[in-house]
Amino acid sequence: MWKDVWMPGRRFEAQELLLARRERRLKQSDVARVVGVSAARVSAWETGRSVPDPEKLPRLAEALSCDLDRLFPRVGRPDLKDLRADAGYSQTATRELTRTSTAGPVAAAETAQRRLAAEYEQGVADAYGVSVEALRRAQERSFGHDVPEPGEPEAEAYGGASDTTLPATLDGKITYLLQQLPDPLSDAEIAERGNNRVTAPVLTADLVCGLRTGAVARASDDVLDALAEALDTTPLIFRSGDAGVQRIIAETLALKNQVAAIAARGGAESGLSAELLAFINQEVGKARTEAAEHHDQRRPA
Repeated sequence: MWKDVWMPGRRFEAQELLLARRERRLKQSDVARVVGVSAARVSAWETGRSVPDPEKLPRLAEALSCDLDRLFPRVGRPDLKDLRADAGYSQTATRELTRTSTAGPVAAAETAQRRLAAEYEQGVADAYGVSVEALRRAQERSFGHDVPEPGEPEAEAYGGASDTTLPATLDGKITYLLQQLPDPLSDAEIAERGNNRVTAPVLTADLVCGLRTGAVARASDDVLDALAEALDTTPLIFRSGDAGVQRIIAETLALKNQVAAIAARGGAESGLSAELLAFINQEVGKARTEAAEHHDQRRPA
C-alpha cells in the first residue's frame, strides 16, 4: 500500500515517484546514481517504507526530468528549512555558506531560536537562489509569522487558513503546532514546560529535538502527553491516525487562531464579546469531546 506522506514544505507520494520513473523507462539504479543513494533506498521510497530527506527532492526531480513543484507540490509558503531543502543543502552543509565551524547560525534560525546575522544573509540567499528579501520572509515564517509573498493577499480573514489538514508525521505535527504558538519555544523550553505540566521528568531537550526533526519517529504515551501539554493541544493529535479525529483537531486549532486574530485586532470592538467567547469555548469543548469519543469508538475491544 502506497503512502501519501506530508513533509514540511512539500508533499511526497510514493506512487507518483514510481510512475514517473516507469514512464521514463529508468531503472531504480539510474535514479539512485543521480540522487547519490543506493537503489535499495529508491525502492524503499517507491514502496512507502521510508521517505526521502527534503533536500533530496530536487535531485529526485532532476533524475526524473520532472518539475520539482509538479512532482512534489509545495504545501504552504516556504520557510527557511524549505528554501534550504529546495536548494539541496543538508543543515550540516550550511556551515560552508556562513563560513562557520558549525551549522549553528542556520539551525538556530530554522528552529526560531535566533535570526540569521545580517553578515550571513547574502551568502545564504545566493546559495538558495533567492533574494535577501525572500530569505527574510521565509525566516519570519520559521518564527511563526505567515508572511505573504509580494502580490499575494494578506492572510485570510481573522488570520486563519482555510486548509484544515494536519501533517501526517510526528515531526510535521510538532512543527505545525510550534507555528501556532504566539511566541517561539526552544527545545529546552518545550521540555521544561511539558515536564512542569505533567509533573514528571519525561522530556529532555535532546528528545524534543529528535522528535521535532524526525530523528526520533516514535514515542511513548507519557512522552506524547507531555509534548501535547507543552504545545497546548490534545495528545490525540499524536496518537490517533483516524482522519475524522485529525479533522476535528485541525478545525479546533483553526478556530483558536481565528479567535486570537480577532482579539489582536481590538477585542470586543471587533466583536469578541463575552457572549461570543462563551459560545467559542462551548464549541471547542464539544469538539474535544467528540474527538475523544470518536477515538475511543475506533479503539479495538
